[in-house]
Amino acid sequence: MSALPTLLDNVDQAYIDQAIAKNNGRPGALLSFLEAVQEHDPHKYLPQEALQYIARKLDIPLSRIYSFATFYALFNLQPEGDNTVCICRDAIMAVRIPKAAALLREIAHCAQFVQSHALSFFYLSGPDLLLGMDGDPAARNVAALIEANPDLARAGIELRKFGLQVIESLAEERVHPSWIVPGGVKTPLSAETRDRLLGGIPDAIETTKLALNLFKSKLDGFREEIENFGSAPTMYASLVDAAGNLQLYDGPLRFIDAVGEIVQPAVLPEDCADYIGEATLRESYLKALYYKPLGYPEGIYRVGPLARINVANACGTTMADAELQEFRQRFGRVPHSAFLYHYARLIEVLYALERMKALLAKPGILDTHVRATANVNALEGVGIIEAPRGTLIHHYKVDENGAIVWANLIVATGHNNQVIGKSVRQVSEHFVKGAHLEEGMLNRVSAVVRAYDPCLSCSTHAFGTPEVSISLLGANGQLLDEIRSGAGSKLRRVSKVY
Repeated sequence: MSALPTLLDNVDQAYIDQAIAKNNGRPGALLSFLEAVQEHDPHKYLPQEALQYIARKLDIPLSRIYSFATFYALFNLQPEGDNTVCICRDAIMAVRIPKAAALLREIAHCAQFVQSHALSFFYLSGPDLLLGMDGDPAARNVAALIEANPDLARAGIELRKFGLQVIESLAEERVHPSWIVPGGVKTPLSAETRDRLLGGIPDAIETTKLALNLFKSKLDGFREEIENFGSAPTMYASLVDAAGNLQLYDGPLRFIDAVGEIVQPAVLPEDCADYIGEATLRESYLKALYYKPLGYPEGIYRVGPLARINVANACGTTMADAELQEFRQRFGRVPHSAFLYHYARLIEVLYALERMKALLAKPGILDTHVRATANVNALEGVGIIEAPRGTLIHHYKVDENGAIVWANLIVATGHNNQVIGKSVRQVSEHFVKGAHLEEGMLNRVSAVVRAYDPCLSCSTHAFGTPEVSISLLGANGQLLDEIRSGAGSKLRRVSKVY
């Protein structure tokens, strides 16, 4: 391999400038820039100098450029060899992974639920839930939560830390670990690591119980939100196990209707396209997902924490099932309020911790055979898993060498797209009172979106903070009030006519 230049030459800079001019302002522009630069490089990677140049040209922090380059598996930060073959997924290889590898994968996945749900509940939604929706925005944040309830805040930090530590103990990396590979995992579990992880679970369970009890004690103060946060009936979908219980890692996809009747008990990954349709919307970069047998829009459904506990017969673990029973006694068998996504998250954290404990105690968890090897045995594969936000579907087609030639990814926010929009409308119509916009109303609009914990950048490949404009119109179309923010700036009132 020839020596690589240490600085960008004029030709490289001109090519990057041309790519920026061609794509700037388009949705997913940064991804397009990086793809173009990598494809242009003779060694099919992203040189550090190129990333620095793009950051300067676009006036974007270099750390954000690196976050994109390291998040997406298609990008390389090291030079590729002359004969590079893409590694395929389990379905493409048509292998059955070793039992120990399946157990370890599920443990890591449960740990991901613990850390992600802790982040959503304690960091993103905790200030609203525990300090109040109408409080002073300057005092409605994580810092104020720490001051008001330092023990709870500290417990939330420790809970998320534990989830990340489990992932790191297994994979040696906390974020986007490369330990899970086609055919299994890279390394087995040691007895020392198993015992250490088991030792941390009791404290994590106590923290989760503390959060659950506190949240339940606050519910009476949010009756209006529970009634008006995305409470329109919908279908639901999630994975289940053979008994119809909660399953996060592997299982068929079940659909239920708005009253809890099972309309499709077990959709296998390879059959997903027969049951899930994708409608294109003029007003959104996101598509609208629907249950094909009912058509669009009648077949709109939801995924995620509330969907999972609505779809499942039970959790399948002792403490989580006790909490689920209380949840259903309070709100019915299939409640629809998006506000209850928070409650469902805490039940799922409890389930994930109990499930991790059971998996770590299984015979064979320390087996050293943790990877099956094979070549390309199928040219198409579909995989489904429950991500913390909801059902995640990956569908790939490859060539004879295993290089991906076609891909379709359906993420949780895509499934929930239409329902999030309807939830925003419901909150706006209920909480906007009078002729001008109040901060508490705007916070509730944000809060109902946060309840779904969406990842819009994953769903649309968008980048940056868009300008936001919120207008209040009278019945005759007259502008009554308007609040606007520039990219990355705070909301400001720009017009007030009343």
